[in-house]
Amino acid sequence: MMETKELRRAVRAALEEDIGPGDWTSRLVIDPGARARGRIVAREQLTVAGIPVAQEVFRQVDSNVQFRAECPDGAVRSKGEVCVTVEGGARSILTAERTALNFLQRMSGIATATRRAVALLEGARVQISETRKTAPGLRALDKYAVRTGGGTNHRQGLFDGVLIKSNHLRLAGGIGPAIDRARREMAGEDRRGPIEVEVSTVAEVEEALAARADAILLDNMAGSVLERAVALGRGRAFLEVSGGVRVEDIPRLAALGVDRISLGALTHSVLAADLALEVAPA
Repeated sequence: MMETKELRRAVRAALEEDIGPGDWTSRLVIDPGARARGRIVAREQLTVAGIPVAQEVFRQVDSNVQFRAECPDGAVRSKGEVCVTVEGGARSILTAERTALNFLQRMSGIATATRRAVALLEGARVQISETRKTAPGLRALDKYAVRTGGGTNHRQGLFDGVLIKSNHLRLAGGIGPAIDRARREMAGEDRRGPIEVEVSTVAEVEEALAARADAILLDNMAGSVLERAVALGRGRAFLEVSGGVRVEDIPRLAALGVDRISLGALTHSVLAADLALEVAPA
């Protein structure tokens, strides 16, 4: 699960954005003493992710709303199956509805897409990961959803991993100097961890291997160029494929023998899962 602090912060920000000074429509239309019960229902087959986040939404809106998860995160739900039931003040349920669904739909969409991608590996020992192309402010939730779908996480941010990309290389004088400096600076700060470098040609793979890179990101390579790059680096460095990767490419890439396939599309252009809250008087 994600950190409680991150979860609460994300929910608080989302509610402030949506509610502002108050839910005007519900206040005008719904009797203050009215009670309701609701069901969050899958409208398509999906992998559920975000139940604890939805629960936190209802808790922050009204801690008296009774929230019951009808399945755990990671469960596959078919069309018409119930994921959550709630009961309590009608105004509170309506106020929480959209924010809870926004989180559930986005996170379940990510988990569903990740599970489909992992299934295409057909048992190959290859990681499926997201990238840093996550929704601003929601990275912890996006990455949790990837894990829920069976994927693995890339670095959390700029603070916890060294990935030397093309712009770094232009400013640092090339692959060898960039890796040498990174290793020297890390030793001076008594820090440890793998050094990964982004490359786009076979010649750059050779440079990265000569500089003893721990991991090599093969960026936007295709066809025979990628095959040559993987053959050269396999077993000598951790190999990651990224950039322009389509879901249908996964079986072919896994068969090449890479270690990780990173798909920005898992988070930057996710298709929200179809869920709905059905409400009735209690």
